[in-house]
Amino acid sequence: MDNQRLILFLLFGFSLIMLWDAWQKHGQQPPVTPPTAQTAVAPGAGAVPTPTAGTTDPTVPVVSETKEATAATMEVDTDLFRAEISAQGGDLVRLELKRHKATEDKSQNFVLFERKHAYAAQSGLIGTGLPSHKSIWQLPGTVAALKDGEQELRVRLEATGESAVKVAKTYVFKRDSYLVEVEYDLVNGGTAPVNAYAYFQLVRDGEAPAGSSRMMSTFTGPAFYTDATKFQKASFEDITKNKAAHPGKTDNGWVAMVQHYFVSAWLPAGKGEREFYVRELAKDFYAAGVILPMAPVAAGGESKLSVPLYAGPQEQQHLASVAPGLDLVVDYGWLTVIAAPIFWVLRWINSFVNNWGWSIILLTVLIKAAFFPLSAASY
Repeated sequence: MDNQRLILFLLFGFSLIMLWDAWQKHGQQPPVTPPTAQTAVAPGAGAVPTPTAGTTDPTVPVVSETKEATAATMEVDTDLFRAEISAQGGDLVRLELKRHKATEDKSQNFVLFERKHAYAAQSGLIGTGLPSHKSIWQLPGTVAALKDGEQELRVRLEATGESAVKVAKTYVFKRDSYLVEVEYDLVNGGTAPVNAYAYFQLVRDGEAPAGSSRMMSTFTGPAFYTDATKFQKASFEDITKNKAAHPGKTDNGWVAMVQHYFVSAWLPAGKGEREFYVRELAKDFYAAGVILPMAPVAAGGESKLSVPLYAGPQEQQHLASVAPGLDLVVDYGWLTVIAAPIFWVLRWINSFVNNWGWSIILLTVLIKAAFFPLSAASY
C-alpha cells in the first residue's frame, strides 16, 4: 500500500508540475535575461566560415569591416514582427514578436533577437570579392511596413563596393507567418566565371533565457536535423571543448538555435549539397550554421538562392508542417516521458473548450479518474 501511495503521489506531482509549465507556456512567455558585460559580444564577431573542400577565398569582403555599433539600421514592421536589419552584413539583429508578451512587463513584447543579448540571424557569401556578414550593405531606407491588404513585404539590400559581381539580398516577410525568406541574387558583370558558397548562421551567447526552471531545466543551444542522424543537440559546453556532434556534409536537414518556448532555424528546402558547422566565436559566444554551394555563374550570368528562416514560438502542432523534425525542438526537460503525452491530451482537450484554464481543470479531473482505482485500493 505504501508503494502504491508513493507512485500515485509522484505521478500526480509530476502532472501538476507539467500543468503549471503548460500554463506558463501558453499564458506568460518569458523575456530574455539581459546578459552580463561578459556576454555582450557584437553579433559581427568571428571569421567567415569556410567550406571543407572550398577553393574560394572567404577573407576578401566587398568593403572593409566596420563596427556593429556604427552601422546604420532599418526597421521593418509586419503583423507578427518588429524587426531591425543592420547595414553590417544585412543581418537580422533584432526581432520582436508582437503576439507574445514579456512576463515582467506585459506592456512590452517578447524580443527574440537583440544586440544586448548577442543573438542574431546572419548570412553571407563565401568567395573572392563577395559580401559576408562583415561587409556593408546598402539599405533601401530606414523604415518599411507591411500595409493592410498586402500579403508580403520585400526588403531588398544591395552590396556596396566596386566589384563587377553585383549582389542583392532580399528579406521576404509574409503575413501571418513566422517564416522569413532570405534570397540572394548574384549577377556576374565580369569576364571570368564565379564560384560561390552561401552560408546561413545563428549566433548567440550562452546565457539561458529568463524564466527557465531549475526543476524542469530545458535545453538552450544549437540543434541539427538530418534524415540520417535525426535530431541532434550541441551544448555550449561541448562546443567550447570541440566535442559537439553535428552532421557535417549531407544532402538534407536544417540547423536551429533552441531555447525554452522559442526557436530560430535555417531551413534549406529539399535535397542538395550542404555542410553544417558549429563553433565558438568568442568567449561564451557561439555560431551554428549551414553552407550551401551556389550554381556557378558564367560571365554575364546570374545565380539565385533562397533559404527560409523560422523565428518564433515552439508551437509543436505547427512546427512539423514547417520542416521535417522541427517539432522535436520542443523540450520538456527530464520529464519528457510524462510531460509529452500529458501535454498532448491537454492540447486535445483545449481544441474543444478553447480555454487553457478549463482545459487544465478537465485534465486534472481525467488524471484523478484514471488513478481512482489505485487511490481507492490505497485507502
